Amino acid sequence: MSRPSLEQVHAAPKALLHDHLDGGLRASTVAELADSIGHELPAQGTDALASWFRDSADSGSLPRYLETFDHTIAVMQTREGLFRVASECAQDLAGDGVVYAESRYAPEQHLTGGLALEEVVETVNAGFRDGEAKAAVAGRPIRVTALLTAMRHAAKSTEIAELAVRYRDQGVGGFDIAGAEAGYPPTRHLDAFEYLRRENAHFTIHAGEAFGLPSIWEAIQWCGADRLGHGVRIVDDVTVDGEPFPTWLEKHRDDPQALTELDLDRVGLGRLAAYVRDMRIPLEMCPSSNLQTSAALSIALHPITLLARLRFRVTLNTDNRLMSGTTASREASLLVEEAGWTLENLRWVAVNAMKSAFIPFDERLALIEDVIKPGYAALGDGVSGVSGR
Repeated sequence: MSRPSLEQVHAAPKALLHDHLDGGLRASTVAELADSIGHELPAQGTDALASWFRDSADSGSLPRYLETFDHTIAVMQTREGLFRVASECAQDLAGDGVVYAESRYAPEQHLTGGLALEEVVETVNAGFRDGEAKAAVAGRPIRVTALLTAMRHAAKSTEIAELAVRYRDQGVGGFDIAGAEAGYPPTRHLDAFEYLRRENAHFTIHAGEAFGLPSIWEAIQWCGADRLGHGVRIVDDVTVDGEPFPTWLEKHRDDPQALTELDLDRVGLGRLAAYVRDMRIPLEMCPSSNLQTSAALSIALHPITLLARLRFRVTLNTDNRLMSGTTASREASLLVEEAGWTLENLRWVAVNAMKSAFIPFDERLALIEDVIKPGYAALGDGVSGVSGR
């Protein structure tokens, strides 16, 4: 199958499970809101500010990457700021061909302006509904679901989990923990996860990005995560000809076709990797972000391509659009251009995402059958039936 054009990629219906609200602001919005509240920014002018965010996030360090959020969060401390950012998020994603998105944010980080946790959630929800309405008028309908995040270095996880349950019928799909992984294992928040399980609530956990297999194992086997945020380090439990995958990949780092041409009969899965694949645990993968945090060597050699070939439940995501200077279409285009992905591959990850979304089954199925499948058929993907498994 021939590679899709940039126009086809942009037009293709896409679904996101891992997109941070405070990482996807327009640079122009950051500048305007900062000016209105007197917050000092590290660069002046929209272009210079956008470049500063990308350059700072390109440091190769997750802690340094996270520092860029000081400025976006600073302008999201009022009702006006939160509403605007949420509305623009929905509109920007819809304009990029995203038909379903889960946008996550940490309510506890938006209280310095005097808002209560409930006011933060209600304001963001209202912003998403406003953005959805404007996108529909523009002919690009989208559904946005909120995920409430607790910071793994803080002590509010149970309170945020209770908030997610309280608002789960009002636009909140689930719960997440985020922040620096090293030194802050997910098991520190077992009370929150046990509460969510008792309440039949959905949750995902950032795991397997900056930290390795122990983080993934704890997230799944101790905490019971429905999905893994990133999960890219699951390849640490993969071998090629009996050699650990990271070691093998390092020897082939100059071969951009190494993952697309690898004979899968040479690949072995360890117990944890096999469990993740067998149980269809979704991986919320974010290629550009992983390059910035040194969790991957390149787009061509990003583990997403091998994991997709091995039929893990792979999904394709943006993580932080401002910090990575990216969009859902750009992430897809990079894989098309550098890793040989086709429309069929893009359709597969979109279906995977919808199968894994934190909304009711019938609503997921409707988006697959009525939006995603017809959208790709119109682009001539040449595939019948749902390809994701």
